[in-house]
Amino acid sequence: MAPHPVVQAIIDLSAGAIGGAACVFSGQPLDTAKVKMQTFPTMYRGFIHCVSSTYKQVGLRGLYQGTTPALMANIAENSVLFMSYGFCQQVIRFTAGLPSEAVLSDMQKACAGSVASIFSSLVLCPTELVKCRLQAMYEMEASGKIAKSDHTVWSVVKSIMRNEGPQGFFQGLTTTIAREVPGYFCFFGAYELCRTTFADYMKCDRDDIGVAPVVFSGGFGGACLWLVVYPFDCVKSRIQVMSMTGKQAGFFKTFMTIARTEGTRALYSGLTPTMVRTFPANGALFLGYEASRKLMMKQYDS
Repeated sequence: MAPHPVVQAIIDLSAGAIGGAACVFSGQPLDTAKVKMQTFPTMYRGFIHCVSSTYKQVGLRGLYQGTTPALMANIAENSVLFMSYGFCQQVIRFTAGLPSEAVLSDMQKACAGSVASIFSSLVLCPTELVKCRLQAMYEMEASGKIAKSDHTVWSVVKSIMRNEGPQGFFQGLTTTIAREVPGYFCFFGAYELCRTTFADYMKCDRDDIGVAPVVFSGGFGGACLWLVVYPFDCVKSRIQVMSMTGKQAGFFKTFMTIARTEGTRALYSGLTPTMVRTFPANGALFLGYEASRKLMMKQYDS
C-alpha cells in the first residue's frame, strides 16, 4: 500500500535530511579546502598545501570551520531537494499521463531533479553564504580585506544583518540557481543511470543493488555535477565571500573579471579537493537517503 502523499513527502524530507548530515560529516575538511582555494587561488600552491597550511595555522578545527552552517545547509537543502524530487516526479507522471506508481525513465528523473533544485536553492543560499564566509575568514583577515573578528556562526549572522539586512543572506542566489539547475540534472541523471546499469548487470531490482554500488553511483553523480558546474560554484563562492567587503558585482561581471584578470584556470581552483570529496560525501548522501527511505517505506508494504 502506497503511503498518503503527505506521509510520502515527510519520508522523502526525513531521508534527505539523514543523507545531508552523512554528506557533511564525510566531506567537510575537503569542502573547506575547496572554498579557500576558490576565493584565494594565488594563496595556495595546491590542495595539499591548502590543507597543511590551514592545519598549521589553526589546527584541525580550521578544516571543520563552518561545519554548523554546513550541516544546516545540507540538511535543509537535501530535505527540500528530495521532497521536491518526489513531488516533481509525480508532476512528470501526471503531465505524461502515467499512473502514480509508474517507474520513470532516467531522463525523466534527471528533469525532476533539475526542477527540484530550484526550490532547494532558496534554503541553501543563506546557510551556504554563512558557511563560505566562515571558511574563508582567516584568509580575508590575513589579506587585510576585513578587520579581525570572532569566527562564530552567530558573529557572521549578526554582521550580515547589521551591514546588509535580510536580503544580504541571498548574495549569490542567481549563481546558486544557475549552478543547481544544470548540476542536478547531471547529478540525478548520472546517479539513476549508474543504478540502472548495476541493476541490469546484477539482474536485480535497483533498490537491491547493495551498499557499494549505491555509494559508487552517488559518487559518480556528484563527479558529473561538479565537472559541469564547477566554474559557477567558484563564482558563487567569490561573490558570497567578497561581499563581506561591500557591494559585490553580479554573476556575469564577476565571472568575466575572474576570467580576464586571473585566467580560466582560476575558475577551476579547488577542483582537486572537490573531486576527492565527491565519492565519499555523495556516496554517503545517497546511502543515507536510500537506506533510511527504504526503512521508512517498509512500514507501508503490505
